[in-house]
Amino acid sequence: MRYDSCEDRSVPTYHVENFGCRATQADGAALERQFTSRGLAPATAAHADLVILNTCTVTNSADQDARAAIRRVQRQNPLAKIIVTGCYAQRAPQEIAALPGVTAVIGNSHKYQLAEISVPLLSDLGWRSASSTAIDSIDHVTALAGEVDGQQTRQAFLPLSALTENRELRTEDWVFVSDIFAHTELLAAPVFESATTGSHENDRTRPNLKVQDGCDNRCSFCVIPSVRGHSRSLPLAQIVREVNALVAAGYCEIVISGINLGRWGRDFDVPQRFEDLIRAILSETQLEKLRISSVEPMDWSPELIALVASSPRIAKHAHVPLQSGSDAVLRRMHRKYRPLHYREKIETIRAAMPTAAIGADVMAGFPVETDADFEATRRFIEDLPFTYLHVFTYSARPGTPAAAMPGQVPVHVARERNKILRDLAAEKKLAFMRSFVGKSIEAITLSVVNSGPSGEFTEALTDNYQKLYLRGRHEPNRWLTAHVEAVEDGALVGSLKYSP
Repeated sequence: MRYDSCEDRSVPTYHVENFGCRATQADGAALERQFTSRGLAPATAAHADLVILNTCTVTNSADQDARAAIRRVQRQNPLAKIIVTGCYAQRAPQEIAALPGVTAVIGNSHKYQLAEISVPLLSDLGWRSASSTAIDSIDHVTALAGEVDGQQTRQAFLPLSALTENRELRTEDWVFVSDIFAHTELLAAPVFESATTGSHENDRTRPNLKVQDGCDNRCSFCVIPSVRGHSRSLPLAQIVREVNALVAAGYCEIVISGINLGRWGRDFDVPQRFEDLIRAILSETQLEKLRISSVEPMDWSPELIALVASSPRIAKHAHVPLQSGSDAVLRRMHRKYRPLHYREKIETIRAAMPTAAIGADVMAGFPVETDADFEATRRFIEDLPFTYLHVFTYSARPGTPAAAMPGQVPVHVARERNKILRDLAAEKKLAFMRSFVGKSIEAITLSVVNSGPSGEFTEALTDNYQKLYLRGRHEPNRWLTAHVEAVEDGALVGSLKYSP
């Protein structure tokens, strides 16, 4: 809402737009909590007073998407204050600050203070936050930015105008970026998957809760540790409280995620293990179904595999990043396992959970990946019981060791390899889905109802992570048992068999 005078006390508005992974989406949900607690109301990007772009920087295309969004918002909503935050903002603040229309750049280092920093930008609109914790002046922002974990830092922020030539100094333009490794904060708020049509509050299902952030691995291709910092974990008691609150609100399935999820608890004064977290959720909450997102192969311990396999309250799904099936490439990537180790993990998971969905991240075109290296990866994937793959074309990220390696693979070659792996993944996925035709399977209903040649159907997600079109109209957020009749358009098709 716009303001005609300082006497207008209408509620100001904000919009958070997220790019990239689930961790970024979780950060965005925490930012929304920050703004609503200060009395702001959500709005579309075209009408909001503050537009926060929560960026990703894992690939070149992710950076391009963020820049395109800045241009789009400036064109659609020229009066908006555009705040750029997230991983791209942490990695390249000066690059973003130079873009027309950007009001402030706030890196991951200061994201936990983002609303507190941003609210004073509304002072020219005649509004002050009603929150006692909010700040009301640029002087307070300047003082705030000079602290990192309670310690004064001389270069915690930089006036944005100092980064460009021939520009008048404006006190409302700032860059807030400091050493990410000096920060221990972890933003946490559940992210809700919503219907593809509409965005009503009651459409939301399957909340995702980030319980870990940062990464202490140093893969040679990855920029994420340098923009998210050290591995740090959400305290167990807080996780249990969040899960219990979601269960009390009626949610039947919760996904837990992180940047390096399997390392949860290792940073505590008295270290805990990821398995401790899983057992606590099972014993201290009434959650009907827990789904675990990506866990690195070395963290799939025999204990974790047995725990997931034995509990009907844990979804039968394992996402185990691979990156390459070539030993030589894995070594250049600085990955902490060899193909033999990885194969043993996948075969153990499949033996323990015969119907589990098993997926992996795979990279095509890493520097010096020869034809023989790629063929080793292709054969490795072909031999293992994967049910889906996330295939990425290598993208050189500034400052990473891989970006400086000789023998960069031509883009057209990397893309050809990407297609070969995606085609292989599609074959394996289809074969896996067809194996369920004529069988019964559990699924949670989502909030999307569509119509097809045979009538209405409700989208659902099976216990083992398969999309299901369930004939008829069904209430969302309910676990049901379906009889699978066919595979159509990349989804299982079935009818209700039993409703508890």
